Amino acid sequence: MVDSGYATHILRSSHSGRYFYTIGRDGRVGLIDLWFEKPKLVAKVRTCWDARSVDSSKAPGYEDKYAIIGCYTPNQYWILDGQTLEPLSVRSVADSPDWATGNKLPEVRVASIVASEDEPFWVINLKESGWVYLIDYRDPKNPKETRLKADNFLHDGGWVKIPGKKEKRYFLVAANAKNKVCVVDTKEHKVINCLETGKIPHPGRGANIVDPKYGSVYVTGHIGDDKIVFIGVDPEKHPQYAWKVVREIKTKSPGNLFVKSHPKSNHIWFDMPLSSKQENGNFVNGQVGVIDIKTGKIIKYIQVSPKRVVHFEYDKDGNEVWISGWLENKIYIYDDKTLKLKKVIEGDWLKTPTGKFNVYNTSKDIY
Repeated sequence: MVDSGYATHILRSSHSGRYFYTIGRDGRVGLIDLWFEKPKLVAKVRTCWDARSVDSSKAPGYEDKYAIIGCYTPNQYWILDGQTLEPLSVRSVADSPDWATGNKLPEVRVASIVASEDEPFWVINLKESGWVYLIDYRDPKNPKETRLKADNFLHDGGWVKIPGKKEKRYFLVAANAKNKVCVVDTKEHKVINCLETGKIPHPGRGANIVDPKYGSVYVTGHIGDDKIVFIGVDPEKHPQYAWKVVREIKTKSPGNLFVKSHPKSNHIWFDMPLSSKQENGNFVNGQVGVIDIKTGKIIKYIQVSPKRVVHFEYDKDGNEVWISGWLENKIYIYDDKTLKLKKVIEGDWLKTPTGKFNVYNTSKDIY
């Protein structure tokens, strides 16, 4: 147990895997050193009143050197020393106008943040104004901003990973209240497309798989729609499918928050924690679904718990899937091949579990 602050939202691994950066809804940032015999909180600082996003520097020569915090309140981001959390600079985003109208907005929050492993910048997404900023941190006290127009209500997203390619060039982010997913080309510094996928897409980090027909695709679910959507993402091998919805899989209910897969798995797992439906006396929000990548069909629904379950994380080798029993204060571990329950983790120390983050998968952006 490590005290990380109120309502910790996410943990992000440093490039080396030595550190976990935590961010809570109280704006408190924690630095956990995993190389101690028992993981230890070695630094903490408060940068905001409310926050949800953090990441570290990952470009060659800058590994673990800096960290960035995105704030909801105040509307700003901080750059910190990556190994001490000493604040280096703070920048307001409150002046970011609506991307389409140019009008001033009453609030502009920093939503998701991801780090490029190829160049020294972070990708940050401004929720209300619909801008994507590339934050060059080579001079962390005077960071350079490259501003790209996307669409309003940017939220979560993830990198495209194509087998055999080390480069992470394309980043997909949901403009969720616009029912779109936007494609950012971080190499060319431009937004390629914002495509409609369904009502309130919520990919989390999304899932990268290889579809037998459409090649490399990125997968997202939806809060407001009963479908899982595949987006073509390989403009070199499959240009006819790139940046288009190529497959839709109907689910039994809206209310999805997370999808997850692994390069060694034949499955995509999806949850439905915001579903209000009931089935045979059980709430659907206690179920998860499993999609066979080879057929593009749902092969099983699993009643994990009688109450709400959420989020998935694979182990490093892609053999196990960990699911959070949010209301039962349990973590359920399933065998990815047999889809059978292997183990349940519980205890007084486990309260409303949500996100779980494998160090290797998180540091390598495997999802």
